[in-house]
Amino acid sequence: MELGISMFGDLRWDEANRNYQSSGKRMKELLEEIKLMDEVGVDVFGIGEHHRPDYVISVPEILLAAAASVTKQIKLTSAVSVLSSSDPVRIFQSFSSIGLLSEGRSEITVGRGSFIESFPLFGFSLEDYEELFTEKLELLLKLVNTKESFSWNGKHRASFVDQEVYPQPEMPLDVWIAAGGTPASVIRAATLGLPLIFAIIGGMPAQYKPYFDLYKEEYIKAGHDLSKMQIGTHSHGLLGVDGKVLSNDYFPLYKQQMDHIGASRGWQPYTHEQFEGGRGKEGALFIGDATEVVDKILYHQEMFGLTRWMMHMDLGAPSHSTIMKSIELFGDKVIPAVKKAMV
Repeated sequence: MELGISMFGDLRWDEANRNYQSSGKRMKELLEEIKLMDEVGVDVFGIGEHHRPDYVISVPEILLAAAASVTKQIKLTSAVSVLSSSDPVRIFQSFSSIGLLSEGRSEITVGRGSFIESFPLFGFSLEDYEELFTEKLELLLKLVNTKESFSWNGKHRASFVDQEVYPQPEMPLDVWIAAGGTPASVIRAATLGLPLIFAIIGGMPAQYKPYFDLYKEEYIKAGHDLSKMQIGTHSHGLLGVDGKVLSNDYFPLYKQQMDHIGASRGWQPYTHEQFEGGRGKEGALFIGDATEVVDKILYHQEMFGLTRWMMHMDLGAPSHSTIMKSIELFGDKVIPAVKKAMV
C-alpha cells in the first residue's frame, strides 16, 4: 500500500489584521514541506485546485512542476484537478510535462471538486455538471492512451481534426478518479478500469464499505485484471508527538475552517464532540500520535483492501512548523510501522 499526503494550500487567517497570510510565503512553505516528504520516504503527494481566497493553489500543475525540481522519488499528483471546468488537452500537456521533469513521477487525479467557483470563472454552466465531466474525461483518456494523431468532436470543447498533442509522456500517465461516495462515480471508474480514491472526511467510514464492494464487483464484471486494481482513500489528519496535546491545539483551527465552509452549506457549527468522535477508531479523522494513526490506517486497509492511503494534512492551516513535524513523524514512524505490519 502506498502512503501519501495531500494538501489544498490552506492560508492561515490573521484575526488581528483581518487578512490571510502571504500567498507567496505559503507557496515557499509548501515546497519545503514536499521536499521533506520526499526525504522521509512519503510515496505520493497530492495538491488540490481551488479558486477561493482561503486557498493558495488554483493551478496544481505549477506547484507540482516546482516540486519536481526539488524531489527525487515521490509521486506528484493533483488532488484534484476540476476536470469539468478545465481543458483536457491542457491538463494532459501539463502533467505530461511534469512527468518529463520528474522522470515519470506525475499522475492526474480528476473529479468534480467540492466547490463550484471554477464554473462561472471559466464560463461553464452548472446545468451541464454531469455532461461536462463525462465528455472531458473521455477526451482526457483518449489523450493519455493515444500517441498518434486523432480527431475529436464534442459538445463542450472545440473539435479538432488529425491533431497531434505534445509533449508526449515517456512513462505511462495514470489517471485516478476522485469520488465523494456516489454509485455513479464508482461504476464509471470501475467500468473504465481506472484507479479510484474516496474522500472520507466525516461520519463513519464503515458506511463506505458497500462502495468498495461495488467497485470491485463492477471492475471484475468489466473484464479488468483484478491484480491491477488500485483503490484508495483520503482523510483529514495531522500527527504530533502527544496526540492529546495536538488535538487540543488543533481543534480551534479545524473548527474555524469547518465552520467557514459550513456557513455556505447550511451546516451546524462544528463541535468538540464531533472532533473527538472523528478521532476515535470508528471515526474519519487521523489526528493524533503515530501509534493511533498507524492502528487506524491498518484498520481501514483491512476493511477496504486499500492500495493507497492519503493523509490530508493542512486543513485549517496549522503552522508550517506543525506540518513539518507531522511530515517527519509520518515518514519516520507511521510509514515503517504500517509497511512492516503488512509484510
